[in-house]
Amino acid sequence: MFLENTVNHKEQFGWIEVICGSMFSGKTEELIRRLKRAQFANQKVEIFKPSIDTRYHDEMVISHDSNEIRSTPVPAAANIAILAQGCDVVGIDEAQFFDDEIVKICNDLANQGIRVIVAGLDMDFKGNPFGPMPALMATAEYVTKVHAVCTRTGNLANYSFRKANGDKLVMLGETEEYEPLSRAAYFYAMKKNQDNEEVTKMKKNKSS
Repeated sequence: MFLENTVNHKEQFGWIEVICGSMFSGKTEELIRRLKRAQFANQKVEIFKPSIDTRYHDEMVISHDSNEIRSTPVPAAANIAILAQGCDVVGIDEAQFFDDEIVKICNDLANQGIRVIVAGLDMDFKGNPFGPMPALMATAEYVTKVHAVCTRTGNLANYSFRKANGDKLVMLGETEEYEPLSRAAYFYAMKKNQDNEEVTKMKKNKSS
């Protein structure tokens, strides 16, 4: 859980909240919910997202269920520090796509008295910690891990399985390219891919 009011009101410091999980787990939806509550309270809110994320809209942060809030696309984390001055609350979506400087930026903003809410994938499609997310989770006061529903078992899903071919780490996509899987379903899906790759290599070696 996270608190929206500090106990000691004389302390002029903010804090960091991280919302993490797999694809289709509701990270952006939860981010938008918290930001809209802050806007309703007449707090000055700024929302940022990486400029490479243009899946739904160039300037809107939009969840998979079409909930949306206006944002500012930025090419690098350093831009956030400049544009966030004077804010009460700063929201950052798809934080895994930012450079490592995002960790320092978020902590600097919190030290200036700003509430920072960050959403992002905690693991990439290979099941490894994604970009700056581990460091953000470590330095945050509050971490919320949300889950999707596994498309194969119906259990809780915390892995983002890439159905599309390609080994590139950053590949934007939706249900055509990715599906949320449970630990067991992800293990068997990755093993099947590995077996298929070995069979393909063997066929190539025989034909050469």
